[in-house]
Amino acid sequence: MFAYYLRLALHSLRRNVVLTILMILAIGVGIGASMTTVTVFRAMSGDPIPEKSAQLFAIQFGNWPMNGPQMVPGDGEGLQEQISYREAVNLMNAHAATRQAAMYSTGLALTPANPQLQPFQVQARATYRDLFPMFDVPFRYGGAWSADDDRDHAEVVVISRALNDKLFAGANSVGKTLSLDNHDYRVVGVIEKWEPIPRFYDLTTDKYGTSGDLFLPFTRAIEAQMETWGNSNCSGNVDPGWEGRLNSECVWIQFWAELPTPADVTRYRAFLKNYATEQQRSGRFDWLPRTGMHDVPGWLIHEHAVSNEVRILVLVSFSFLAVCLLNAMGLMLAKIMGRSGDMSVRRALGANRGAVFSQCLIEAGVIGLAGGLLGLGLTILGLLGLRSLFSDEVNRLSHLSPTDVGLAVLLGVAATVVAGLYPTWRAVQVQPAWQLKAQ
Repeated sequence: MFAYYLRLALHSLRRNVVLTILMILAIGVGIGASMTTVTVFRAMSGDPIPEKSAQLFAIQFGNWPMNGPQMVPGDGEGLQEQISYREAVNLMNAHAATRQAAMYSTGLALTPANPQLQPFQVQARATYRDLFPMFDVPFRYGGAWSADDDRDHAEVVVISRALNDKLFAGANSVGKTLSLDNHDYRVVGVIEKWEPIPRFYDLTTDKYGTSGDLFLPFTRAIEAQMETWGNSNCSGNVDPGWEGRLNSECVWIQFWAELPTPADVTRYRAFLKNYATEQQRSGRFDWLPRTGMHDVPGWLIHEHAVSNEVRILVLVSFSFLAVCLLNAMGLMLAKIMGRSGDMSVRRALGANRGAVFSQCLIEAGVIGLAGGLLGLGLTILGLLGLRSLFSDEVNRLSHLSPTDVGLAVLLGVAATVVAGLYPTWRAVQVQPAWQLKAQ
């Protein structure tokens, strides 16, 4: 019976091409607008490391008074987004977590060995070796530097695949030398493409940017006095020079800890509280000690990785879809009621209400399928438009996944079937005898 109803639906749609096209357009435009915003929203709000997001924790520390500047928006506990150098060193030396890494973003001037390439700036991340296994960073060649390299301030680097392709044509560059700020650094590893979205481990700038060009030991970056490329906020007087920054309460370093079990989380939370209490007793500050821990999903919410403006845009797009569906419903009602004579003849020949209802719903489903496919095409055009109008950061968010494709088609069919329920119900309420007598 389905094939028979499908043939009837296609025949009915061909009888009034104008109304059919208008319904498909209404649904397609609504699907296209809503799916464009949903695709971007899904990328922005997704879990960047789902297999470990509940085990990775961003660490906060209350370096400043409760009324100090630059507090995290909406954070009523007076905690900053980042920590100071003093906290970073103390926490690293405590080794209280399974894995831990202090880090910050910096930049270096790279002078290629190839004379055909001009020197250029590279974005680097100063960190500890634990970052790589902690964040499951994939390697193409080599691996992370050693713990001894962290301790010895070694001049070693791990570079991105993109930088390796540019400098070494994609070949294994482990053991090669890079000239960075007029110092030679030995390549120990090349990572595969690794670009978590959002860039959860550093949300202070460019939340949806790339992971950078290379990684180097945190201790080496501090020794070489590499300035941060990220946000740096200070409270109170700061002594001049690099040593003044390191000894100050300026916050400019991110700190992450891996805590695999709930017991580890409880233990580390107690450790942080005890550490903060010790700092207060030492006379470093005279306010109550404050610390904070957030796993990856909690940190994304805490840092407003998805802005309220984006959420409102999604709501507006679905409101527009509802308007489009109401228009489609009106067109369906006009079309179905215009065929009341045909339906009355079918009823008079023995078709029951269920048969007529099924026929009309299949017709609505066919319209929805066509509208969903049109909406999918409009979604692709919308994402292409976003890529041409906005920065590379947006480009990384505007990609359709197979899930998005299926969702667009399914949404088109489901929404149209729901919108067609009322016109279909009206159609089966027509009394065949009255209709035939009127004609």
